[in-house]
Amino acid sequence: MLTSTAHYPTEHASKYLQQLCKHFAHKVTVENDAHRGSVALEAGPAELTADENGLTIRVTAEDAKGIIGARFVFDIHLVTFAHREGFTGLSWAMLP
Repeated sequence: MLTSTAHYPTEHASKYLQQLCKHFAHKVTVENDAHRGSVALEAGPAELTADENGLTIRVTAEDAKGIIGARFVFDIHLVTFAHREGFTGLSWAMLP
């Protein structure tokens, strides 16, 4: 399994976490509250955490194609949700 994480520094982390989870809940299984969320993406699970420092997203997939797809899903939705903040994309890091 491959894992990748990204952190988006924002004062609106909880708002974005809830928007993302509500949006994804129309298609996949989602569990969330104001500070934590889990999204059962087709490629693998995604975990979201919101705190005073921002939004952290962790995606897991079996292969590089799945990781790339999961990253894209979050990037493209945050472009829409966080456009007022000038969001242009996340800097993703691979975890060992």
